[in-house]
Amino acid sequence: QVQLVESGGGLVQAGGSLRLSCAASGRTSFSNYVMGWFRQAPGKEREFVAAIGWSGGKTWYADSVKGRFTVSRDRAKNTVDLQMNSLKPEDTAVYYCASDPNLNSYYSGSGFQPADFGSWGQGTQVTVSS
Repeated sequence: QVQLVESGGGLVQAGGSLRLSCAASGRTSFSNYVMGWFRQAPGKEREFVAAIGWSGGKTWYADSVKGRFTVSRDRAKNTVDLQMNSLKPEDTAVYYCASDPNLNSYYSGSGFQPADFGSWGQGTQVTVSS
């Protein structure tokens, strides 16, 4: 069973930056996995933020974060990071790391749904003050 542990959340002023990290364990190889980041604000549904194919490094981003957020993976450390720049108050949410071995790492679509992912972390809070 895959375990995912997020870290790096916190409080930041608008315009600032944060870097989230997700440590993955429970598999000898994540080569066929897609790793994703989602977020959920109070009273709202969980929404897609970004994703990356573990092997080929293909990335996907929600329109709301394109140009501000960057997803990356370190295959030696089994971590997936989300660098968040130019943060806005509307980025405030709990951010979740997710993974799944059955998604197409070269998927040509624009993003994913929460139901596409089978494993989830516990989440980390990001609060952006105005």
